[in-house]
Amino acid sequence: MAFVLPELPYAYDALAPYMSAETLEYHHDKHHKAYVDTGNKLASEAGMGDLSVEEVIKKSYGTHQTLFNNAGQHYNHIHFWNWMKKDGGGTKLPGKLQQAIDSDLGGYDKFKSDFVAAGTTQFGSGWAWLSVKNGKLEISKTPNGENPLVHGADPILGVDVWEHSYYIDYRNARPKYLEAFVDNLINWDYVLERYEVATK
Repeated sequence: MAFVLPELPYAYDALAPYMSAETLEYHHDKHHKAYVDTGNKLASEAGMGDLSVEEVIKKSYGTHQTLFNNAGQHYNHIHFWNWMKKDGGGTKLPGKLQQAIDSDLGGYDKFKSDFVAAGTTQFGSGWAWLSVKNGKLEISKTPNGENPLVHGADPILGVDVWEHSYYIDYRNARPKYLEAFVDNLINWDYVLERYEVATK
């Protein structure tokens, strides 16, 4: 099935001051659109035009790097927009999620520091993740457009650490961006939704 650029689930200025309208316009309208357009062209040429984005990612991993990069980034961004909301973040987690973070990751504070550290230490472009693997939560990082799907895990939260996701607002202060993301932007309800799907 063809990749489609989703509408943002909020206005361009809804996440300010933590993520500006200018950042969202460039990131969604230019960068994500390019992944969709290039991904569609490459998937069609590779005979994968009828597959879901998840299937394209798994099938192209290690065999068709350019298609994998664009399909991975499309998947990552579909969820990235939904992993944020106005007045999000902080410690007001749904109980089920809080329990899992307490038991698997040592509590919210340790989750936050480990998640921010994963994003900060990802050299160059990439992502930091909270995923479910073998029924347990884990924090990881991946380069470029790679995601936990190709490592046997289900991502339930991800943060983009490509420079285009934060440079307009934070310049080179990636840790400051990551802390703002955790403290003020995470849509915990969507994380819970992904967690419930991953642990069925």
